[in-house]
Amino acid sequence: MDLPVLYEDDRLLVIDKPAGLLVIPGRGEDQALSVVSMLREQRGERLFVVHRLDRGTSGVLLFARDEEAHRRLCGALEARQAEKRYLALVALGDVSLEEPKFIDAAIAPARRGRMRLDVRGKDARTLVRLVERLPPYALVEAVPETGRTHQIRLHLIHLGAPLAVDPQYHAPRALLWQTENGIDGRMSRTPLHAAHMRFPHPDGKRFLTVEAPLAGDIAACVEHLRRGGRVVEER
Repeated sequence: MDLPVLYEDDRLLVIDKPAGLLVIPGRGEDQALSVVSMLREQRGERLFVVHRLDRGTSGVLLFARDEEAHRRLCGALEARQAEKRYLALVALGDVSLEEPKFIDAAIAPARRGRMRLDVRGKDARTLVRLVERLPPYALVEAVPETGRTHQIRLHLIHLGAPLAVDPQYHAPRALLWQTENGIDGRMSRTPLHAAHMRFPHPDGKRFLTVEAPLAGDIAACVEHLRRGGRVVEER
C-alpha cells in the first residue's frame, strides 16, 4: 500500500496517514507495521518524525527530510506556532454545542498506556466547535492548543461528548450500519481525523497549510447518518 502524499519538497514530507498504522515501529508483530518502516521501504530515504498520531487516528502527518528541518519544525510545534484541526465523530448526548466550548483540563499518565485528567498533570487546552448534528451523534472540530497524549479523546469525554468509538476509554467497540443498497458498514477505530495543519516552513520564509480529506470510513458513516440511517453500537 502506497501512503498518500499530501505535500512534499526537499525539506519535508506530509502524508495522509491511514487509520490502523503506528507511526513508529512497535514491539513483536507490530515492528513492521508502521508508517516509518513503510516509507523507508517505499522511498528508500531516512525521514525524521516531527509529531505522531494515535494508531486509530487518520490524516495529516508531517516528516522532515534533514536534521535542521526536523529541529525547526519540532521547535515550531513546541512554540505553538503550528495549528492543528481535527474532525471527530462524537456521541452528542445532552451536550449543547451551539457555542464553541473551550476545555482547560490537565492530563497525566495512567496505567497500561492510558492517560487521565488530573490537576497535577500537564496543562492541556482544546477548543471544540460543532460542524454538523447527526443525531444521536455529531461531527465536531477539535483544535488543540497543546499536544498531550490522548488529549482530544479525554477532553471530549470531559465535555460529555466522547468519541463515538473508543473502547480504551469509552464504549462502544464499533459502529455498524447497512445502507439502502445493502452494503454493510463497520467502524471499529476511533473516529478522529487530523484534517488540517498550518505550520512555518523550515526555510523561515512562509507558512504551509495542508489538509487531508475526511477518511473513507468516517465519511461513509457521516453520510449514512446524514441520510437518516440507523447505526448500531457494538459493545
